[in-house]
Amino acid sequence: MCPVSITWHLLRGAGALALIALAVLLSSAHPWTAPPAVIGALLLLRGCPMCWLVGLLERLSARKAAPASEATSQRG
Repeated sequence: MCPVSITWHLLRGAGALALIALAVLLSSAHPWTAPPAVIGALLLLRGCPMCWLVGLLERLSARKAAPASEATSQRG
């Protein structure tokens, strides 16, 4: 995995967090903004927040494992 994919994953999470905050903050003044903001956040997270977190942890573990596998392949 390249660092760009981790950066993209974090940017998607930040965008989703901003949309959720927008939905909460504006829901009393403009209740029609909350549903599209929550739907947009779910689309950015590609599901639930826990699924996003698990995906991030998988990417980080794959990134750690990649240099170790490259080092063993250079020995042989």
